[in-house]
Amino acid sequence: MTSADQATPGSGAPSTAGPPAGAGPVPVAGGPGERPAAGGAGRWLRERVGSVEVLAAVLVLLVLFREPIGAAISAPRMQTWTTVFVSVMVQAVPFLVFGVLLSAVIAVFVPRSFWARALPRHPALAVPVASAAGVVLPGCECGSVPIAGSLIRRGVTPAAALAFLLAAPAINPIVLTATAVAFPDNPEMVLGRGLASLVVAMIMGWLWLRLGRTDWIRLPHRPDLDGLARGVAFWSAVRHDVVHAGGFLVLGAMAAASINVLVPERWLQTLADDPVLSVLALAVLAVLLSICSEADAFVAASLSQFSLTSRLVFLVVGPMVDLKLVSMQVGAFGRRFAFRFAPTTFVVAVLVAVGVGTVVVR
Repeated sequence: MTSADQATPGSGAPSTAGPPAGAGPVPVAGGPGERPAAGGAGRWLRERVGSVEVLAAVLVLLVLFREPIGAAISAPRMQTWTTVFVSVMVQAVPFLVFGVLLSAVIAVFVPRSFWARALPRHPALAVPVASAAGVVLPGCECGSVPIAGSLIRRGVTPAAALAFLLAAPAINPIVLTATAVAFPDNPEMVLGRGLASLVVAMIMGWLWLRLGRTDWIRLPHRPDLDGLARGVAFWSAVRHDVVHAGGFLVLGAMAAASINVLVPERWLQTLADDPVLSVLALAVLAVLLSICSEADAFVAASLSQFSLTSRLVFLVVGPMVDLKLVSMQVGAFGRRFAFRFAPTTFVVAVLVAVGVGTVVVR
């Protein structure tokens, strides 16, 4: 156990010698103690120009340039791009809203003392319990990000919150049922996906206990909810998280759509013939396509030229590391966290999925 998790509120670890170096509450960007931004002009711009003003400017530009924009969208490549972008958003937005609503419920209605009772006091034991909690909470990776952020705010040790973030989109009943439907002749894919995803989530939680640092996580500043009526505080939290997480979801969906247009399909057939390259190809493809975990099993089933093990890698990596998820992690926890956590999760997910696939699905 590292000093970072010892100092995290709600971890249950005793403290006898004062706060260790680098420990303390998870920093909140823009919160108390944060230096004011330099430059009066920049501060004035941030105060005057918000998401509503940006949206209004975009709408005005769309009206002014509707003819050239319409001509560009009518091109076949742009139609494909638009189709993929819209499909990613349609899949993700309902679960993002669900996650934001649940996050607001946790922030406003669930007392901090609940988590001390619900999770084991020792952080190492809290990790598997939080991972298994994903079984009872349907949702996709878009909803798990704001929930994990809210759990950390409420004092849950980051290791447990991050284990939940990874496990919930992959082992919940909806995802496992969809996997069974997509692979009717290979029921072992359901077992392999659930087992591999649970193992990866626990490994990453324990790795955070061992190597993680609290100052890597920079939660965005949320308006102070203390002292507000519960209804007012609830909707304030919802509005903040929808605007903040939604913007990063749009960026991730745009990146995924661009990759779908730029990567030729014939490359996939060439890679499928090599056992090692096929695993790496589908792992990278899962990151790039950014398909919601409720739908990715059907895409994996359609990639029949690839082995079952490589398709299992696709199903394990996708809900844990994809473009929209990494983009949302940057927005929810900061760049320092995402650029360390995502690559490590990718490597662990590939190795565990290959190991489980070799034994379970062959």
